[in-house]
Amino acid sequence: MEGGRSSGRPPEEAIRTVTRSRFAFCGAELAAVYVVADQDRELHLAELTGDRGVLYGLPAILAVAGHSPAANAFRSGRPLWLTPKELAAFIEEEPHHFPTRVRDGDPHSPARISLGALPLGHGDQELGCLVVAGEVGEGFSADDRSLLELYADQVAAGLEAVSTRLSGHRSPQAHLGQSLVPHQGGAFILELGTGRMEAHAHVLELLGLPPEHFDGQVETLLACAVPDDMPALMAIVEPDRLVAAGQQLAFRIRRPNGELRWLGLRCRVEVGPDGAPRRVLGVVADATYLRPSADEVSLVQRLSATLAGAATVREVGRLVVAALREPLGATRVAVGELEPERLIVTALGPPEPDAWPELWRSEWRSEWPDVPLGELPTLQSALRGGHMGLWPPGAPLEPGLLDVGPGGLAVLPLPAEGRLVGVCLVGWDGEHRFGPEERSLLTVTAGLAGQALVRAHALDAGHELATMLQRSLLPRKLPELPGGVAVARYLPATAGLEVGGDWYDVIPLTDGHVAFVIGDVQGHSAGAATIMGQMRTAVRAYAVEGHPPDVVVARANRLLVGMETDLFATCGYVDLDMEEGIARVVRAGHLPPLLRHPDGVTEELAVEGGPPLGVLADAEFPMTETGLLPGTLLVLLTDGLVESARLPVEEGVRRVCEMLAEADPVDVGGVADELVAGVRRRDDDVALLLLRYDGTGGRPKRSHWTVWRLPKAVLHARRFTARTLRSWGLADQVDAALLIVSELVTNAIAHTQGEVGMDLTLSADRLRIAVNDASPRSPVKPVAVSWESTGGRGLFIVEATTTAWGSVPLSGGKQVWAEIAVDRTDG
Repeated sequence: MEGGRSSGRPPEEAIRTVTRSRFAFCGAELAAVYVVADQDRELHLAELTGDRGVLYGLPAILAVAGHSPAANAFRSGRPLWLTPKELAAFIEEEPHHFPTRVRDGDPHSPARISLGALPLGHGDQELGCLVVAGEVGEGFSADDRSLLELYADQVAAGLEAVSTRLSGHRSPQAHLGQSLVPHQGGAFILELGTGRMEAHAHVLELLGLPPEHFDGQVETLLACAVPDDMPALMAIVEPDRLVAAGQQLAFRIRRPNGELRWLGLRCRVEVGPDGAPRRVLGVVADATYLRPSADEVSLVQRLSATLAGAATVREVGRLVVAALREPLGATRVAVGELEPERLIVTALGPPEPDAWPELWRSEWRSEWPDVPLGELPTLQSALRGGHMGLWPPGAPLEPGLLDVGPGGLAVLPLPAEGRLVGVCLVGWDGEHRFGPEERSLLTVTAGLAGQALVRAHALDAGHELATMLQRSLLPRKLPELPGGVAVARYLPATAGLEVGGDWYDVIPLTDGHVAFVIGDVQGHSAGAATIMGQMRTAVRAYAVEGHPPDVVVARANRLLVGMETDLFATCGYVDLDMEEGIARVVRAGHLPPLLRHPDGVTEELAVEGGPPLGVLADAEFPMTETGLLPGTLLVLLTDGLVESARLPVEEGVRRVCEMLAEADPVDVGGVADELVAGVRRRDDDVALLLLRYDGTGGRPKRSHWTVWRLPKAVLHARRFTARTLRSWGLADQVDAALLIVSELVTNAIAHTQGEVGMDLTLSADRLRIAVNDASPRSPVKPVAVSWESTGGRGLFIVEATTTAWGSVPLSGGKQVWAEIAVDRTDG
């Protein structure tokens, strides 16, 4: 054999021969696969199938440099077609390539046999050569040649897949468990003008479709495909896309018996004289080599096992990102849930905002972004179809998707229980072509992720209810404070129901006072959260009424004792004069406040405490007074921050004090974050309320007048007001102030009983006039006042001459106040 090289083993061991009872494809009755070997210097016969009598004695080894149909086609990279006459001449010229000659009378005489040699692979993927032969008297027709070339592409795809799985080993003996020639194959011709399709019997056999049930319509064949693969299959009616792709299209079908089978599809578009697409010629073949490899099966098994234990939607997204990004070499992976008109992203890889499109960054509202679906019409279209969408490099996508995967993008709807629960986006920066193995992995992953999201949603239902309940019971935001900055942090327990009894509150009071409250109801349940909400409301109500701190806590205690519950609560209450810096502290079984002084010294404030709320109805709660300098940090916390099964409360408090001493008080939010950052798994809730006291820059001036019920009570109140304002250097404000005093004092004397008092307070930029009386009824401004009315104009006058006015409850009565803006820039 010319150019042959002995490998030291018998030819029958070097050649894999598969003889089938029937092989016929577009006139070919025999197919032989040669693969390159010996550093690309030889072609080894790796598989021979069909009627071996068509050609006798095909060589087992051919030299690439030799003169044979297979070698010539391999070197040129172009198909070589020989008619019976040309084949006979070649045999006469090169008899050693067909050593066993046939007699002229033999039915398989070369005078009747046509041959084709088709190179497998191209460029850097030169894999070998396919030789086909059949009894075709005039040679293979143009259509048969086109279809056989497509069939050769199918063989090359299978050979390439096997070689890749074997880490590049091309030796045919390594493939003994894998057939290189598709077991079954069939051809079809689609007339684009009429939509009619001529499908060979083998195509219908692959699909499990009886010939009598085929009506010649392409839709009938497409109906056999798995829905997820339908978008890719529709490429056969989009010739421009198909020609540009020029790749193996793998898809799955569901046969009538329920069997799921992989098929490979190759198509070629034939154009008419006017250049318009006229026909599509295609080859469909069995593609069992696309079955998942052991590594892919292992990856899916691991993902399935880990997703089974995922308890939250965020955790499901994180596991899917980890499962896809590294194995696929993807640049970006995002998993999100679908809400009306928005994509709520729950996991990103990488998590850095700069790695994602500008549209996503502009919508980055919290830890993860939510993206408006209206800005992503391609994504909307893919989700409406409910099937996987793959976009190759250069696909015309909107910026919000193109920047996710400029080199290739996969959109995986996540189905579960007959609906879409989410979507996964996988993108590459470098050029990426989607192989069939990837499509299989992506499809399986989408199904697993969809089911896991449904389970996580069921588990999240309790969490969502707990979170909503907790948010409704806690302040949505803290008020802005004159002379200080307050921040709060709340972390629910990670064990059990994520709702508990910890609460906090910041309550602005009159005369520049602010109440800071923190508490903890016994237990960790919805019942504890309910009691917590009631206690927070009660404490706020008592505080706004103007009661001192010890009275507020005592009344809350009696309220809890009277409730039908066995739960008790602890509470810490601080009434701080933001102008004077005087704090009055009451503690009911709670941890004492922590103070970080301006010089960095941190201490646990010594506060005499009372019992927890709800234990003794007549319990007393002593009050402790202390002063704060500007720059002091006041910290109120619950025991979840400083105590656990492995951490004694004393050690926890010591650690918090050390962190406070080293903290930068300028960034109050950063300090709060550092204090809660070290808390990992939590058996209890964590509540933290932190205030940086800055002071108001100057102490206010105050003066008080008790109004006696005399005929000239209003006159005396006016004289006191005039003297006081002149002594404060506010002569310009005397007239407006006297008018307000007249109206407020007159209303208090005329409409209430008991003692009446008047307070004047001058702060940096305002004068506050407040009149206190014993009636809880707030004044009501009339809707309209006629010229004949003898009263009712007072509140209109107050409203017209002040910057603000109002009424607040105060110790069983009320306080009506009004403020006038003052300019003290002259000192």
